[in-house]
Amino acid sequence: MPKLTPPHIVLIVLDTHRRDRLSLYGYPKATTPNIDHFAQSATVFDHAISPAQWTIPAHASMFTGEYPTTHQTLQAHASLDGRFDTLAKLLSVNGYQTTGFCNNPLVGILNNGLKAGFNTFYNYCGAVPSVPRSSNRLPEPLNRAWEWYTQQLRKLSYPVQNAFAHSDFLFQASLHPKFVPVWSKLANFKGHTANSIRDVTHLVEQLDQATKPQFVFFNLMETHLPYSPPDTFIDKFAPYFKENREYRDFLRRYNVETFRWLVPIEEPLNEIENAVLNDLYDAEVNYQDHLLGRLLENLSQAENILTIIVADHGEGIGEHNFVGHSFVAYQELVHVPLIIRFPNGMAAGQRIDDTVSTRRIFHTALEAAHVDVFETEYRPGTDVKQLSLSQTVRGHDPEGGLVFVEAYPPNTFLSMMEKRSPQLIEPFYCKRKRWGIYQDGYKLVRVEGRPEELFNVKTDPDETQNIVDQYQGAATKLANQLKQFIQQAIARQPNSWQANHTVNLEEDEQITKQLQALGYIE
Repeated sequence: MPKLTPPHIVLIVLDTHRRDRLSLYGYPKATTPNIDHFAQSATVFDHAISPAQWTIPAHASMFTGEYPTTHQTLQAHASLDGRFDTLAKLLSVNGYQTTGFCNNPLVGILNNGLKAGFNTFYNYCGAVPSVPRSSNRLPEPLNRAWEWYTQQLRKLSYPVQNAFAHSDFLFQASLHPKFVPVWSKLANFKGHTANSIRDVTHLVEQLDQATKPQFVFFNLMETHLPYSPPDTFIDKFAPYFKENREYRDFLRRYNVETFRWLVPIEEPLNEIENAVLNDLYDAEVNYQDHLLGRLLENLSQAENILTIIVADHGEGIGEHNFVGHSFVAYQELVHVPLIIRFPNGMAAGQRIDDTVSTRRIFHTALEAAHVDVFETEYRPGTDVKQLSLSQTVRGHDPEGGLVFVEAYPPNTFLSMMEKRSPQLIEPFYCKRKRWGIYQDGYKLVRVEGRPEELFNVKTDPDETQNIVDQYQGAATKLANQLKQFIQQAIARQPNSWQANHTVNLEEDEQITKQLQALGYIE
């Protein structure tokens, strides 16, 4: 039997991209014409859920196929346990050339293990970006000299930049409005969207000539604060902006008052705040989509490329009295876009109604690459083929729509709040872990030590009507499934790995503490 030719794999992560701002998901404004066009030849998942509400744990889940409680990469200073075989590592050892193009410092700069397995990793963010040689556009030998020089600078700058993830003092100092322009512009906090898309497009256009299959990971940060899209896009979505100084002054202040991006809001956004944050966000979405046009056109015509477009998480813009993506597990943060173009046109044009976890991107890519992950004494196995999203497309979802979300509060933000706004911590439960559990259209929200909330997210996507009292049976069923999930997730942690391992609740102190926090045991 002839060996199957593995496809190239392109994973595009639209960082901080709300699902409800894509036209193909029903947004009335024409924000994403190029993604919409690409989706016509792809499979659109209507109910994709991120395992976490912010960048680091969400990426770790996509790269390992595990939920946050298992991989434990939960904080800015945390590092993914080296015993996890990441998607890039597994593809690399199975013959793939693995390349990362990253605009997010939390993924590309921090020494957190997320770059493990990449043969080459380009950072467009940071004080000294690293980019492909062809991107420098300098004549030889200047190009080589510049490459050597910047490499030496990166060796000096990376430890300094990593220090901000480990020091509360440095992190909080960096949030002073006078310093924000330094790291947001001079240190390329959002990378360089246009240059990175140009370089990825160049690579994709050369894939036909590649001698080995390629895995390309691409993270884009355009829709993240601070907002500064070109005037053309501001005029389209916020035509009032140029003419009204109040609106401009608010955005100028907000773009440097990073503390306001991270904490709950005591009062609802006023008219100016609501208009500017929503409309400028839409302008950033449209600008990024515009830049993606040529790349997506190439990918929409390729026959042997698995292309996955997904968001790691969304963004709060005042819903539930939160902005940003720090603490909660509501839909605006975890209900994300997911569009997959399978090789050779499989399931093109289909829409999938099942609720699925984006952690299964790991399994989907490995199945396409014909890579298995076998159980050993040192690592639990995973049925790559069974958990691939291709199974859901074929009408056989292995998880039956049972999906989990875990929101662990970021410690750096809590430390900042304790100094600047301690009065907000308890009323908004900022120190408490949160979970979301989905099945059959219901979502149970559990905040550590608080009564449960139940929503029908298909009829009430904004989670405004808590129906827990009317549907106690559904709530009880989901609560029991959450209890089982905690046990299973902890059993899959590296320290629990051994052959035929079983969990004894009375002997496992960590499980006991988690279930006590949930209120399941005394």
